[in-house]
Amino acid sequence: MLTSGQLPPKGAVRIEELLNYFSYDYPQPDGDVPFSANIEIAGCPWKPEHRLARIGLKGKEIANDKRPVSNLVFLIDVSGSMQSQNKLPLVVQGLKLLVNQLTENDRVAIVVYAGAAGTVLDSTTGDRKPVILAALDRLQADGSTNGAGGIRQAYAVAQQHFIKGGTNRVILCSDGDFNVGTTSQSELVNLIEDRAKSGVFLTVLGFGLGNYKDSTMEKLADKGNGNYGYVDSLNEAKKIFVEQMSGTLITIAKDVKIQIEFNPAQVGAYRLIGYENRLLAKEDFNNDKKDAGEIGAGRTVTALYEIVPVGQPIPTDGNVDALKYQTPAATTPTAAESPELLTLKLRYKAPDGDVSQLISVPVTDAGKKFSQASSDFVWAAAVAQFGLLLRDSTHKGNATMASVLEMAQSSRGADKQGYRTEFLELVNAAARLLPTKELARTE
Repeated sequence: MLTSGQLPPKGAVRIEELLNYFSYDYPQPDGDVPFSANIEIAGCPWKPEHRLARIGLKGKEIANDKRPVSNLVFLIDVSGSMQSQNKLPLVVQGLKLLVNQLTENDRVAIVVYAGAAGTVLDSTTGDRKPVILAALDRLQADGSTNGAGGIRQAYAVAQQHFIKGGTNRVILCSDGDFNVGTTSQSELVNLIEDRAKSGVFLTVLGFGLGNYKDSTMEKLADKGNGNYGYVDSLNEAKKIFVEQMSGTLITIAKDVKIQIEFNPAQVGAYRLIGYENRLLAKEDFNNDKKDAGEIGAGRTVTALYEIVPVGQPIPTDGNVDALKYQTPAATTPTAAESPELLTLKLRYKAPDGDVSQLISVPVTDAGKKFSQASSDFVWAAAVAQFGLLLRDSTHKGNATMASVLEMAQSSRGADKQGYRTEFLELVNAAARLLPTKELARTE
C-alpha cells in the first residue's frame, strides 16, 4: 500500500510481523534444545524514561542437504479472483522456485480448487521436475471459490503419502476469498484445526490486493500448525521458497509459548508491542492442549516489551492499541530482594510431540542506555517505532519518522539481501504520505 501511494489502515499494521520480517544475529542453540533464547534490555528510544526489553529466539539451522525428505501438497486457488498478474501467475512463478530446490527424495502433489476441488498432479518425486512444472503451467483461473473442498482434498492427499519422520506439509496459495461451500471464517478455522491433528503442517501464502482477505489467511495458519506469508513480488517468493526454504518447510518446535514474569519491585507496568491477536491467557501457558505458534529451522522470533520502572507514572490507554498496560501483583519479600528484572519462561513441543518442555531464564537489567544497545536491538526498535507511527499509537511517545530513519540507517549493517534497504524506502514513502504537521517533524 505504501509503494502504491497510500497509508495502510491502522489495523492492517501488525508490528510483530514487521519485526519478524527481518532476521537477527542471535546465536545458534546448544545441545538438544531446538532454539536459543536471547534477551537484551536498554533505554526506550520513544520514551526515554522507560526500558525496552527484546526477547529473541533462534531456531536451529538445518542445511538444505541435511533436511528431512518432504511430502508436499500445493493447494492452489484457481478461482476467477486469482486472474491478475500478482495472483495465480505469481503463485506459479514462486512454486517453480521451490520445485527447483527439491530432490528425488521429495514428493509433490498439486490440488486446485475453484467451484470444486480436484487433484491435477498425483504425488510425484522431486526429480521429475518437467512433469511438475508442466502441471503448474497448465493452471488457469476461473470460477467461484470452494476453499473448504480444496483443504479437505489436500490433507487427504498429504495423509495418503505421509512420511514418518519427514516433512509433511500443505502449502496453500490464495487471496483468501472463499465464497462458496464453507465460507464462514470460524468454520474454515475449525476445519483446519481438525486437519492439523493429522501431523500435516500448513504454510499459508497470500497473494494480491483488492479483495485480499488477510485475517482469514492468518487465522488458518495460526490454527493449522502453520506459518504465514504475503507474496507481492518475485523477490518475495525467492525469500520464502529459496533463501528461507528450510524455515518455510521444516518445523523444529511447535506450540511455542512465551511468558514473562516481571519483578514488581522493579517494574511498575509493562506492555507487549504488537501480537494483539496472538495473546495467550496466563492460565493457558501450562496447558499442553492449547495451540500456539511454530518455529521453523533457522528462523528467528522477536518480541519487544516496553517497561515502566517503579516510580514512573503509568500511561493511560488509548483506543488504538488493544493491549493495555498491566500492573504486576503485589511485591513479595523474595521479589524485593531479587536483582532480577524479569524471568523468561518458554514452553515448546517437539514437532511430533504432545508434551511440552519448559525453559526458564532469569534476567537482570544492567541499566544500558539506548546508545549502548546492539545494532540488531536498534534495528528492531526502529521497526517497532515505525509501526507505532503507522498505527498512530497513543504509546508512540516522542517518535518521529526522522528518528526511525536515523536509527535504521545507523543499524542497517551489511544487508546482503537488501531487505533493510527496502525498509528505509518504505519509511521514506510513509513520511511523504503523512499529514503536513507530521511531515514537518521528519525534516
